[in-house]
Amino acid sequence: MIDTLQMIFFTLVALGLLVTFHEFGHFWVARRCGVKVVRFSIGFGPVLTRWRDRKGTEFALSALPLGGYVKMVDEREGDVGADDLPYAFNRKSVWQRIAIVAAGPLANFLLAVLLYWVIYLVGVQGVAPVIGDIKPGSVAARAGLEPGQEIVAVDGEPTPAWQALSQQLVRRIGEEGAISFTVTYPDSSLQYENVADLDGWQVDDDKPDPVGSIGIEFYRPEIPPVAEEIVPGGAAEQAGMESGDRVLSVEGQPVSRWQEWVETVRDNPGKPLSVTVERAGREIPLTVTPKAIREEDGGTIGQVGMSVAVPEWPPEMVREMHYGPVAAFGVAVDQTWKTASLVLDSIRKMVVGLISPKHLSGPITIAKVAGASAQYGVAAYLGFLALLSVSLGVLNLLPVPVLDGGHLMYYVIEVVKGSPVSEKVQMAGYRVGLFLVVGLMALALYNDLARL
Repeated sequence: MIDTLQMIFFTLVALGLLVTFHEFGHFWVARRCGVKVVRFSIGFGPVLTRWRDRKGTEFALSALPLGGYVKMVDEREGDVGADDLPYAFNRKSVWQRIAIVAAGPLANFLLAVLLYWVIYLVGVQGVAPVIGDIKPGSVAARAGLEPGQEIVAVDGEPTPAWQALSQQLVRRIGEEGAISFTVTYPDSSLQYENVADLDGWQVDDDKPDPVGSIGIEFYRPEIPPVAEEIVPGGAAEQAGMESGDRVLSVEGQPVSRWQEWVETVRDNPGKPLSVTVERAGREIPLTVTPKAIREEDGGTIGQVGMSVAVPEWPPEMVREMHYGPVAAFGVAVDQTWKTASLVLDSIRKMVVGLISPKHLSGPITIAKVAGASAQYGVAAYLGFLALLSVSLGVLNLLPVPVLDGGHLMYYVIEVVKGSPVSEKVQMAGYRVGLFLVVGLMALALYNDLARL
């Protein structure tokens, strides 16, 4: 229950912040262009609270926080009094209208730059992309990658941490041709380039894992099968296990790694297991019956209710990314640009069929990621907000009527032809645009429900 409430809270914070910045961009530029703003609303539906400023603009907070809008004086939307005609949106020059409409998406990009700037100013840690294992027959195997190597670049782009490696591989989803990995060996400064063809590379549509699907398994420090905490009332406690117990064997088979113990438990729900543990130098036989737990996909796994102490990463594998105020701003701008190009390229690939529409996510997935990122810490949550802000900015700039990009398309045509696009053409475009946007939202929601 607490996790659900946290998820809802952090989702509302994310949506509220992004929508407020987007609409404030429209509002601020409209005011500077001499347009009278009637209402600035965050959310839709019943109004929860409202107030007015000295210029008569009503600021409202509404019950459904799934968007917002800025309502301006406009003759196309109703009668306008003679006193307000000079302040009507439709009477402003085409360049002023372009500035007002473009200000919303640009505000989202500026917010992303600000968030990335804070992240890199405070500093973030990552883990060096050292290979733990290679899947036979995979793209990584064809490239000749080896366990123990560190991947320092993909296609010439530096990959100082696993996150950067994953992002570079995401850029290649749906593509063919060669991919290059620049690698180094431990205790060596020499770099080697390994190349392979992406032919046959497939990424799971429902649970995309570009690193795993390309055949690379992360290196992780060995975790011994020693219990750190026993959950009260769990199967482990009922069997007599205690904190500090080391699992030596299960059903007569030796256990040396925590993952071996986890896999055995998961694969045997409800089945009594003969387990030998070491406690204070003595070997103690126990019988543990994993509790059957139903997963989201309908399957059943075993669970005993115990946790393990995760060892620290070796200091030489920890990458600290920290910059001064000026350098952090440059990195933030570069990261915002890369993220925007990645989002735009993913949309292009989806439209032309290079990647599946199943990759599209809706409000349920956004809520789950918001809650999960918040649990990982401030930096992870800010990174999620930045990604979402960039995505919102890019999507709103698409040349689809009803979106900001659709309005900009009409205004650019007006600049070229010297006169506004006819109302009839605009209304027809809005109908098509509304159909596309609603259809896209429905598909995203369907994908969310299918993942559940």
